[in-house]
This record gives sequence, structure tokens and C-alpha cells, in this order.
Amino acid sequence: MKKKKDEPIYMISVVARLLEVHPQTLRMYEREGFIRPKRTGKQRIYSEEDVERLDMVLRLTRELGVNKAGVDIILRMRERMEALEREVMSVMEHLDAGFREEFEKRLREAFSYKEGNKGKKREGDNL
Repeated sequence: MKKKKDEPIYMISVVARLLEVHPQTLRMYEREGFIRPKRTGKQRIYSEEDVERLDMVLRLTRELGVNKAGVDIILRMRERMEALEREVMSVMEHLDAGFREEFEKRLREAFSYKEGNKGKKREGDNL
């Protein structure tokens, strides 16, 4: 049976051990709004999705030095990007197969062009 990523299965003590943080850190991240674990009574229960999100928050703060406000902005932008991706995929399902292939090709070309030109100056960049 396949486990759902949003199914609450971990208690706070388990998540704290997995991520090598104090449980109070997890409570603080909840107060900051970075995570919303499910509850059974007063007990917090975290899903795999919650643990992945917490891991990202920890990497942003520890490894990249991002402050709480920055983390909040990054998480909100990520949520918006995921919502847009779902919307694009939904639209793609309704497109004619030939048109869909052409559209996907153009997207790949646009993204490969963008990746290949990172850091390069374009005409008009000095303005």
C-alpha cells in the first residue's frame, strides 16, 4: 500500500530526532507559520511532506543563512510555483496532442536558453 506524503505519521520527538533539532525549534517554526502539523488533541503529528518542508527551512537557515522573513518569502513563492505548475499541467491535459508536443518543445527550448545564458550580459542590461 502506497503511503500518502500528507498523511500525519510522525510525533514531534521523532521529527526532532530525524532533523537533529530540539522539539522547541519545531514549535517555533509552527508559530512562525512555516509548518502546520495535524493535531490529535494537543499532540502534533507530522507528515512526510511536513518533514520535507522543515528540512528545507533548516537548510535555508543553516546552510544559506536565510533569515525568517526570507524563509517565509521563499516558501510562499514555492507554493505559488507549485500551484502554477499544477495549473499548467491541467491545461496541458486538455490540449490537442500535436499542439501539446509543440508547446512542450518550446518550453524546453526557452528553459534551456535561459539556463545556457545565465550570467551573460544582454544588450540593454547596462541601462
